[in-house]
Amino acid sequence: MTARPLDVVGMGNAIVDVLAQSDDAFLAKKGLVKGSMTLIETDRADAIYKDMGAGVECSGGSAANTMVGVASLGGRAAFLGKVKRDQLGEVFAHDIRAVGVEFDTPPTTKGAGTARCLIMVTPDGQRTMATYLGAAVEFSEADVVSGVVSSASYVYMEGYLYDKPTAMAAFRKAVDIARDAGTKVALTLSDAFCVDRHRDDFLALIDRGVDVLFANEAEIKSLYQVKSFDEALQRLRGRNIVAALTRSEAGSVIVKGEEVHVVEAHKISRLVDTTGAGDLYAAGFLQGLARSKGLAQAARLGSLCAAEVIGHFGARPQTPLARLAQAAGLA
Repeated sequence: MTARPLDVVGMGNAIVDVLAQSDDAFLAKKGLVKGSMTLIETDRADAIYKDMGAGVECSGGSAANTMVGVASLGGRAAFLGKVKRDQLGEVFAHDIRAVGVEFDTPPTTKGAGTARCLIMVTPDGQRTMATYLGAAVEFSEADVVSGVVSSASYVYMEGYLYDKPTAMAAFRKAVDIARDAGTKVALTLSDAFCVDRHRDDFLALIDRGVDVLFANEAEIKSLYQVKSFDEALQRLRGRNIVAALTRSEAGSVIVKGEEVHVVEAHKISRLVDTTGAGDLYAAGFLQGLARSKGLAQAARLGSLCAAEVIGHFGARPQTPLARLAQAAGLA
């Protein structure tokens, strides 16, 4: 692939993450299902935030985290997402630019405030998320900048964003721009609940021109409405698409046509917080593809990035991923 100004541009919900340690009793008290992501409104967001323990706040959102991972690997990344011109919006913009990701989407000056995700991490490393989407869902076709998408090797679209008709139109526009420009299209299904709500649209979008599909085991089974991972795998065999399927500690399976790679998870010394594991896997995999590495090598780089982020609190790498990749012979 000819070198382009950007390796990856991500498109998704622009969210300020608030991470705090918690326990099962707190989740039960707040009516939250452990390990899930629940969409909440303003009043409930305020009530949960008020009772959470001391936390860490930083720019977040799935695709935004992936772009931070790309930048940490030494890649050239940009992000498209909507914030409001308010305090949290300024936090998001400053934070993501400070780590080397281009972010130039104009903030909105009216309506709901900047989105926030309240992430409660239990002692077993599981994260439970309560998300107020606010201004993030105002992302529309107008925010899909043709010059940004066409200047990237890959455009990466986050399933969490795909809810309102305006966002659906933005996805279709991004795919059309990418097709005309020769930019590869990547889609992450994000969560099984997203698939349940938008299965037909996701399948149509994949047929419209998705080159790389990211999904975990639950998501891919939901997409094809099958009971086993092997059944889902067979639905992908023979298709002209790269599917990167993550299976937690069991590693990942990469499928392209009749080509299948089973890649072990990168070994870790301890599990602290699974927040961002899938996002950082996608960062490594996409950066590997953007730099013309093979599928198995890209998957190993994804596993390395995921291993780094689950070894500490928070969804962003604490050690430069480029350094780890170099040490592991994956740079």
